[in-house]
Amino acid sequence: MDLRAFLEHLERNGELARIRVPVDPDQEITVIQHRVIARGGPALLFENVVGSNYRVVSNLFGTRQRTSLAFGGDPALLGERVFRLSRNLMPPGLRGIFRSRRDLMALSSARMRTVRQGPVLETIQTTPDLNRLPVLTCWPEDGGPFFTLPLVHTTDPENGTGNLGMYRLQRFDSRSTGMHWQIEKGGGFHFHKAVAKKRPMPVSVVLGGPPALIPAAVAPLPEGIDERLLAAYMMNRPLEVIARRTTGHRIPARAEFVLEGSVSPGDLRWEGPFGDHFGHYSHAADYPVFRVDRILARKDAIYPATVVGKPVQEDYYLGEALQEMTLPLLKMIRPTVVDFWAYPETGFHALAVLSVNERYPKEALKHTLGMLGEGQVSLTKVLITVDHRVNARDIVDVSQALWRHLDAKSGIHLLAPTAQDTLDFTGPAMNTGSRLILLAADDGSGPVRGTPPQHVPRPADLPAGVSATAALGPAFLIVQVDDSIKEIEPLRQALAHHAASREYLFHVIVSKDVPLTDRIMMLWGWFTRFDPLADLYPAGRKVEGNRLLFDFPIAIDARWKTGYPKPVEFDPGVEKRVDRMWPRLGLPDE
Repeated sequence: MDLRAFLEHLERNGELARIRVPVDPDQEITVIQHRVIARGGPALLFENVVGSNYRVVSNLFGTRQRTSLAFGGDPALLGERVFRLSRNLMPPGLRGIFRSRRDLMALSSARMRTVRQGPVLETIQTTPDLNRLPVLTCWPEDGGPFFTLPLVHTTDPENGTGNLGMYRLQRFDSRSTGMHWQIEKGGGFHFHKAVAKKRPMPVSVVLGGPPALIPAAVAPLPEGIDERLLAAYMMNRPLEVIARRTTGHRIPARAEFVLEGSVSPGDLRWEGPFGDHFGHYSHAADYPVFRVDRILARKDAIYPATVVGKPVQEDYYLGEALQEMTLPLLKMIRPTVVDFWAYPETGFHALAVLSVNERYPKEALKHTLGMLGEGQVSLTKVLITVDHRVNARDIVDVSQALWRHLDAKSGIHLLAPTAQDTLDFTGPAMNTGSRLILLAADDGSGPVRGTPPQHVPRPADLPAGVSATAALGPAFLIVQVDDSIKEIEPLRQALAHHAASREYLFHVIVSKDVPLTDRIMMLWGWFTRFDPLADLYPAGRKVEGNRLLFDFPIAIDARWKTGYPKPVEFDPGVEKRVDRMWPRLGLPDE
């Protein structure tokens, strides 16, 4: 289904709210969507957008149910279908083919069908004006308006392989935007080749169309696989595309908009900052400029948008669903893997947990290192490996596994320097950082420790400036501090010697804006604000052979630090305007 059919389905089922009062795309939509998604509310169709004749739709993926609808059903079943085929067709045989006939028919739909015409060609602007589009300014300190759901299509300059990715685009003027290609992104790899050849690269930016294109664009597919084929697989029907002479690209026939243009070597401009899914403003930097030559659009085109920020937002549900879909495929490659879960609360790349069914001692390390060599997973900052009996998606269960089986001599591995997620601001420079591996798989030798900690120290018994404490299982003591604590060492010493706190393996020190009563926000405030190389403070260090070993307890300084970008916050004036208009929006009461 295309976007129109998707919205019709949502409206029939009470999952779409039409907002007819004037709403400003400058921050007002952000505030409204945040309030709606916090209550599990509907998708939002803004029909009267200030400064534009186009409508805006947002919050399409704001619940697990709507996300599954875009995937064409349970995301896990999509991966299971491919997994079954790999089992039933190996070795190849007529019986296996017959048994897999339905799965084979579904897989055969994963292709593109070229058509001559489509709704996206209803209007063509050869003198493009991006200022007519209702591009959102999401946060008060954003560098400008940003396209937040752009599907950026490029082709490999050497072999023509297509890539569809989602990279934010800052609108600079009527005919240009930034092109925020992060590391480990297919479009960026294509541009790297174009730069080597010293020639411009055509780019087509798709807005709207079949909703399956959106999760496909952010799926962690192997390099060289066209994400549009995954979208067709989700839709269970071929994706209709139109071949364009202007760019050489095939564009979705039922897209709402397509921006056609190019990026050129050496054409750079300062882009950002932007309030991203880490819940902070990512740093501004020079990025390629996308020069728009024309805009294709449906006559009454709908502009799709999303808003990110502190969890939970739409990307939370999209990321969960993509992990469910890709897990069976991961098991095809690594049969001993039971689960792999990148925590959406932390922005995905900051924390992941791998559970394995270890067949021989230290096999878990092999799979851990293997995962850190896989595509975007290679950007994982903290990877914890546990055995198959542990629920990798429950941080408390993971904490219990660490208490039982994490050996300081063999289970802690610090890797530095490494490449890092572009949006992670904790390393010494953009795109650089470090990795922390914690191995807590049961190798059959029994628990490393006995009785877990029984008490959480009271803030009153700790140094002044400690405002709250909480345990996250037996391995992690979370300590909230205010700005009066400047140096970490006195607090580390106090925690290491306190009768209750010294029993925990890790003392995680967080800032006052991180609530310890909300596990999602606790994980957000912890993992987005520390670099393993710079911010681990063990009780002791020693060299054994050629290895550096840490002693427990280990303090983790996860406070907000000078030099970090600010966390995103609403403009109070915009919030008041939304308060006043809320009774007229036709949305449920807060």
